[in-house]
Amino acid sequence: MRRITDVREAQEALREVTGRGGRTVFFGGAGVSTASGIPDFRSVDGLYHQRFDYPPETMLSHSFFVAHPREFFDFYRQRMIALDAKPNQAHRKLAELEREGRLSAVLTQNIDGLHQMAGSRRVLELHGSVHRNICQRCGHVHSAEWIMGTEGVPACEECGGPVKPDVVLYEEPLDQDTLNQAAMEVANADTLIVGGTSLVVWPVAGLIDLFQGDRLVMVNLGETAADARADLVCNVDIARAFDF
Repeated sequence: MRRITDVREAQEALREVTGRGGRTVFFGGAGVSTASGIPDFRSVDGLYHQRFDYPPETMLSHSFFVAHPREFFDFYRQRMIALDAKPNQAHRKLAELEREGRLSAVLTQNIDGLHQMAGSRRVLELHGSVHRNICQRCGHVHSAEWIMGTEGVPACEECGGPVKPDVVLYEEPLDQDTLNQAAMEVANADTLIVGGTSLVVWPVAGLIDLFQGDRLVMVNLGETAADARADLVCNVDIARAFDF
């Protein structure tokens, strides 16, 4: 295993890895979007270290959504939707690699839609997206912008029914079809690049156990339990690492 802590060395290593051909898949987490101003959960500045009336992991649970919808949507609007956020260099480079045929898919735990905004087309959103808010009665899909224009508990503009974000909350299962597609992408990849994730959220963290390709690459500021399995570990800022 080769470990790199210098940004320029990481850039050159990633340039070489993504230029080898074969099927390359990127699997990313919250750290991919921190350079865009979206806080992660577990870092020292993350949501789990901020003070709220309820713990964030409680407010992001299905039972809290059902029992306290007003408080849920207040938190959702204030902390989960970031309409001003723009893609950073990592998002842009991944989209560029896809256009050039050097990246097969992006698997993301993020719900911000920044990969699509950057131009990525094959994106599997493992935890859903704030940009889809679905009426539980008629199925009408509302945008994040629409949610931000409402107050309290939003009601569907078509039928008045209850609206739920298309986001996987605690106590809820992942979409099985999306998970199956992600599993196939990992299993068929020659190179898997894992970035911006501590790999502690299950079941998605277990996806890397399906990887049987040639090159496993980790790009994270800190170390992870999966580093020992990797061929290359880049402990640098992911947005800077993908600036090549």
